[in-house]
Amino acid sequence: MDYTLALLFSLLQALSLCTAAPLPTEVVKMKSKVKWMAEQLVVRLDKDLQVPAGLTLSQPADDLDGPASIVTVLEGYNSLISDTLNGVSQVKLDISSLTGYLNQWRQGHCSEQRPKPPVSGPLQKLQSRKEFIHTVSIEALMRVKEFLNLLLKNLDHLETC
Repeated sequence: MDYTLALLFSLLQALSLCTAAPLPTEVVKMKSKVKWMAEQLVVRLDKDLQVPAGLTLSQPADDLDGPASIVTVLEGYNSLISDTLNGVSQVKLDISSLTGYLNQWRQGHCSEQRPKPPVSGPLQKLQSRKEFIHTVSIEALMRVKEFLNLLLKNLDHLETC
């Protein structure tokens, strides 16, 4: 009898250590927090970002491929936003808070840590034009807003480690 209880207890311990996916309530909380943070950031961008008339984005948005790629894209754009632009310090801080939260969540809940994906698409193109700092900053801010709106429509991509 004692042996059976000990075996059952050690089996339960092993199972609790090997959970592959986070609990649904944790995922719901995380998605809710990311949604709130992204919505607040979009509101701030709408309020603070003065886009020159007629300026549009030509390429489609960057791809969403789980938290690692979301963090890579947002950090990449954040690094391209010049601190000398008026009103961007809070936007940059908000982007850092969102990426920090996603990184922390990913490290605590994703058992298999994929390496950060390489930069591609519009972000890679912008990074090659860093010498045009204000133009690049404005486009980076526009891309962040576009990317956040895409994320808000596809919050299920956060569930993929």
